[in-house]
Amino acid sequence: MAYRQSPFANLTPVVKNLLIINLICFIPFIVLSEGRYNDLVVGNFGLFYFDSPHFRVWQLLTYMFVHGGWAHIIFNMFALFSFGPILEYAIGPKKFFNLYFICGIGAALIQMLAQGVEVHNITGAFTILEPNLESSYMQFGDHAQKLFNIYSGPTVGASGAIFGVVVGFAMLYPDMELMLLFVPVPIKAKYLIPVYIVIELISGFGQFTGDNVAHFAHLGGALLGFSLIKIWRYR
Repeated sequence: MAYRQSPFANLTPVVKNLLIINLICFIPFIVLSEGRYNDLVVGNFGLFYFDSPHFRVWQLLTYMFVHGGWAHIIFNMFALFSFGPILEYAIGPKKFFNLYFICGIGAALIQMLAQGVEVHNITGAFTILEPNLESSYMQFGDHAQKLFNIYSGPTVGASGAIFGVVVGFAMLYPDMELMLLFVPVPIKAKYLIPVYIVIELISGFGQFTGDNVAHFAHLGGALLGFSLIKIWRYR
């Protein structure tokens, strides 16, 4: 009988623990109703704008372990599973751990900065008076709904940290060929990842209707991943 090695056999320690923690944190999504999940988990551990009445400082860390659905967590964990072990082997567990969390927390801060710019463009300041009152938003007329969405809309998911990992991988292994699900031709990392970053830039600044993805968090994670690999002088 042929022996098949488990696909998890070569998982590095930090990646393995991150996968386990993310999956454990996803259990409430499975067992709770949507309303209860949003109130208890997203409302307390998702990331809110710093001036929002829902903001808590621990959200800068915990938002990375909150996901909004099956597609969200599967995509992020598959990327971590695919690129994380190779990068961790290359730079070591300690630096991989640092890269992951620096990119994740940095992504949160950059997303918050982008939100602050939007708030300033609407109100002329980075905060509003009494953000827990509906009237505080209504005074801004046509921009009231957009302002309310910034204050009440949480950012969730590990995507910022994952973008840092993917960019770090692409910098160290630029000629490694990657396969996309809908593209039958392998593409080198040094071509694929920059294209993805450009798409995120266009999406972030375009602010297309119905798009609720935190593009600036992705870009922040990517920027920090790039910066850390440069600072650490890995080639």
